Amino acid sequence: MAQYGGTPATWLDLSTGINPRPWPIPAALPQADWQRLPSAADQEALLAAARIAYGVPADVGIAAASGTQALIQWLPYLASPGAVAVLGPTYGEHAAAWRQAGHAVVAFTDPDHVPDDARHVVIVNPNNPDGRLLGHAVLARIAALLRQRGGWLVLDEAFADLDPPCSAAALCSDVPVIILRSFGKFYGLAGLRLGFAIGAAALIARVTEALGPWPCSGPALSIGRAALLDRAWAEVTRNFLGEQAGRLDAVLRAADFAGVGGTALFRLTRHRDAPARHAALARAHIWCRSFEHAPDLLRFGLPADDAGLARLATALASCR
Repeated sequence: MAQYGGTPATWLDLSTGINPRPWPIPAALPQADWQRLPSAADQEALLAAARIAYGVPADVGIAAASGTQALIQWLPYLASPGAVAVLGPTYGEHAAAWRQAGHAVVAFTDPDHVPDDARHVVIVNPNNPDGRLLGHAVLARIAALLRQRGGWLVLDEAFADLDPPCSAAALCSDVPVIILRSFGKFYGLAGLRLGFAIGAAALIARVTEALGPWPCSGPALSIGRAALLDRAWAEVTRNFLGEQAGRLDAVLRAADFAGVGGTALFRLTRHRDAPARHAALARAHIWCRSFEHAPDLLRFGLPADDAGLARLATALASCR
């Protein structure tokens, strides 16, 4: 907006992977959610709902935090010393957090060849931005290797709500896997700041201790629990997001963008004139994600409705 003008209300923001049709927050929350500190019972109720929604085995621990980013920042300080290998290209905050905590960071691109000097591995699964999804057998093999090295496999499952069976929560019982689950993306409530860590009970106890008392607000506990238990909404939403992603694909194909990957919440595309298209869309107050490491790629989040799709189609047509 500083460069191109406009206000938040006049921009079509397609730069995120956040559900544009959020879970409907009740018009009013209990006054107590705002007036008192969250109780242990409030937190346990949220965790019980998350355990059901995420398919977490009974012998596996789960902790809540004020957003996945808080967990991304904390885990490197709790990990044993040693290098971390980050399967990329992917969400950049993982490497930044481990580096800030004093770990050497190694980038790698082939999950079948974990660097020999890596004690820990970070994998975003499904990946952002290309939607790459590794199967449980591959993840179990990597985790078993890291157990021999005294390290962890950290799995960022921020987009796993779109395909629940892809979650590796069942692996946490047997191998050193720590899973991060983001509430805000699928439920469309990023401002609520809520996320979860899943892993071996002893490890999650350390995470809980590090986060300290009252890691989540009362409203976040209340809204999060209700949303996670709303399975009917989740199923309807998965269907809508898949259909809307298909409609977005059609708009992008018509504008000569080639699909590269993605999830039902975002599409990664390639175009020979991607920088020019990015700038032209910005002049039309439409924002998508560009990448310094790959100038020919653009990532588009989902427009919320037909009007947003039509606006994008019109803007792209004017670029040609």
